Amino acid sequence: MNHLLPIITGTGAKRSLTGKLGMAVHGSAAIVALGVIYTTTVVYVDLYAMMVVFLSAMLALLFLTVSAGPNGRVERPSFVDWCLVIASLVVGIYFLAENQRIVERITLLYPLEMPDLVAASVLLVLTIEATRRTVGFGLTSVVLAFVFYNLWGHGLPGTLGFREVSYNHFLDIMMFTSDGLFGVPLRVAATYAFLFVMFGTFLSKAGGAEFFYNLASAVAGRRTGGPAKIAVISSALYGTMSGSPTSDVVTTGSVTIPIMQRLGYSKALSGSVEVAASTGGSLLPPVMGSAAFIMAEYTGIEYRDIAIAGIIPALLYFLCVYAQVHLRSQKLGLRGLTKEETPPLKGTLKNGGLFILPLIALSSALLMGYSPTYVAAVSTVVVLMVSMVRRSTRMGPMAIWNALAVTTLRMVSVVAACAAAGLVIGGISMTGLGGKFADLVYLMAGDTAFLALIISAVLAIILGMGMPTPSAFILAAVLVGPTLLGLNFSVLQTNMFILYFAVLSAMTPPVAVAAFAASAIADAKPLEIATGAVRLAITAFIVPFAFVYGEGLLMVGDPIEIIVTCATAVIGVLLLSIAVEGYWRGRVNVFPRLGFGVAGLLFITPNGWAVALAVIIVAMAIIGTPHLRLHSQKLPA
Repeated sequence: MNHLLPIITGTGAKRSLTGKLGMAVHGSAAIVALGVIYTTTVVYVDLYAMMVVFLSAMLALLFLTVSAGPNGRVERPSFVDWCLVIASLVVGIYFLAENQRIVERITLLYPLEMPDLVAASVLLVLTIEATRRTVGFGLTSVVLAFVFYNLWGHGLPGTLGFREVSYNHFLDIMMFTSDGLFGVPLRVAATYAFLFVMFGTFLSKAGGAEFFYNLASAVAGRRTGGPAKIAVISSALYGTMSGSPTSDVVTTGSVTIPIMQRLGYSKALSGSVEVAASTGGSLLPPVMGSAAFIMAEYTGIEYRDIAIAGIIPALLYFLCVYAQVHLRSQKLGLRGLTKEETPPLKGTLKNGGLFILPLIALSSALLMGYSPTYVAAVSTVVVLMVSMVRRSTRMGPMAIWNALAVTTLRMVSVVAACAAAGLVIGGISMTGLGGKFADLVYLMAGDTAFLALIISAVLAIILGMGMPTPSAFILAAVLVGPTLLGLNFSVLQTNMFILYFAVLSAMTPPVAVAAFAASAIADAKPLEIATGAVRLAITAFIVPFAFVYGEGLLMVGDPIEIIVTCATAVIGVLLLSIAVEGYWRGRVNVFPRLGFGVAGLLFITPNGWAVALAVIIVAMAIIGTPHLRLHSQKLPA
């Protein structure tokens, strides 16, 4: 029994297949990417048929490239793996062959045939197993709980009970409609989320990731705390392309964490800086990650509007991290890189400055209102054009083929998580649990909107513990979104609030997946890294409350109001950074430090009286800090 526990609770190990099998898997992955490009940009195909083929192919690749458990066979697939691969392909072929009948039948009116029930049952099991292998026990247990609730929850007393749902009814909704497995999350993964990951992969393979790191080094490397500031800037730039905190940590952290440690940063601090910066990358426009795409599809809000709304909150996030890194480095006396260790800015821009063009093209296309699919495709073409300018960055046919394959393999775990999220969403809508949960939140919070927001934030973080951000967002949006909308918050405010806390779950203890990724590089305890990252990014837990009470931070409303709100928020973030670090031109004692913290919160609050009170508190805190009082007296009149 003990040897089965790691297999049940742990994720599988990734395989690096070689030889003929490795070439076949690599080629199949590239072909899947070409299929996605063709069906999303060139020709219109039936959406249900496209997702069936996509999911079938991705499941087959998943069982070939991910073992059954952490100690599973990594050199080649096992017999069980091959059985699962064959089952994935056979089920996909069956659904594709029966596609016309499936899309034309009336759900629940025409009974499912026995082959339908068998194929749907097999697909359900394959999806759950794929989720367990890639995401782990957290999301898998949630999916299983909802499956059991759907099938046997009608026996529960009170409001949790519902009308009995038969197994045939369950499969009919889950597998033969767009309300379950083939719902919004999987649809996003199979279209523009895939294309944006492809954009990031091509940009990285062409040398864009190296350019952004060198640019960050040239700009901030020689300043106080230079290595940590490099991590903040480079992780922000790379994170907006990858959209995955864990991927960002592994990619940029493998370079920045050792450099920070070499120059005197503790193991835990170096990991915390990288985790805080990488997590924020998923909130930084123009890309923001898969969860933002799902938000656009789920809410009907234009992705362009979501990206615009996310600019100020994301900049406040990185201002907080950057300011705290600066203050902490001053407090600890940590130096920057030497002139010899930093690349020259002029040379960096000369050698790779063209890589800024794809980001400009992406942002411009979004602002002009083009669809995310078109934006991602055009931006990838711009990357290819830029790469052709220099021989050192030129992507030939083989490099392009490899980038296509890498894109598909990177999406394997995302697809599994999105498919699982679809099962949960289908279960929630089938049983009416969303409305019941809203009633529960109302019961706990009453008419207090602030308490309802706190409950929603905690739930989003809990749902995100151990599962990808897209899954955490969509589950929280379905469960608590109606509650917040019922409190007269707008659709944009509600879903941006949920998105922020779903993303922050990646670094929030006790299950902080990004911190676990960083711990292997930093050689530090994950909990210490996660705690430090939360401290560095403390503003991110406060700003969402500010923009749900005043849309100025989301760039909605009167221009003057937006400017004033943003300006006071910047001051508030800086004051909070001082309060958290306890340092400003010298150490700040307890009571002034507390004053700076309270004033920072008041400055972020969109209220004129609160700002006026904050000014008084700041003045008192400065008077109570001798070295600041002496410094202010020396300033010219």
